[in-house]
Amino acid sequence: MVKFEEAAARLIKNVFVCRNCKAKIRAPSLKVSQGKVKCRKCTSQKLRPKRKK
Repeated sequence: MVKFEEAAARLIKNVFVCRNCKAKIRAPSLKVSQGKVKCRKCTSQKLRPKRKK
């Protein structure tokens, strides 16, 4: 859906969504997989990557 690579990187790269409160968080995927990143709103560590449409 994205027409050029810069826009895809800005919208999707390193963006995760909290599974509890649906807040968006930008963080490196390595830290998310290690469990070092928490949601700012609900302090949950359950994050998923943002969906690519």
